[in-house]
Amino acid sequence: MKPAFLRPQAERDREAKVRHYRKQGGARLAVQLVTATSAALDQIELEPGIGPPTLGKTLGIPELRSWRVTGFPLLWFYFERGDHLDVVRLLGERQDTAAILSGAL
Repeated sequence: MKPAFLRPQAERDREAKVRHYRKQGGARLAVQLVTATSAALDQIELEPGIGPPTLGKTLGIPELRSWRVTGFPLLWFYFERGDHLDVVRLLGERQDTAAILSGAL
């Protein structure tokens, strides 16, 4: 198991998504999102190589992996390091992830 460490931007991403879902669907939906994002992180902590590196390779960032948040159109983006997971972003599937990630990492 490798612990996941969220970069400040990943934390801000999650907070923004929680605010958005709370505004759009209420507190119950926001709690479901928090639970789902935590479960996705738990899963990649247990199996760090589970996230496909496809988008990272396409962007020229070969070590970048992504993992879907079950029940929501969101993806965690992370790097597997020697002793931890470096979680860089939580982005929506409809966001221009290529443009966001290309200049940010």
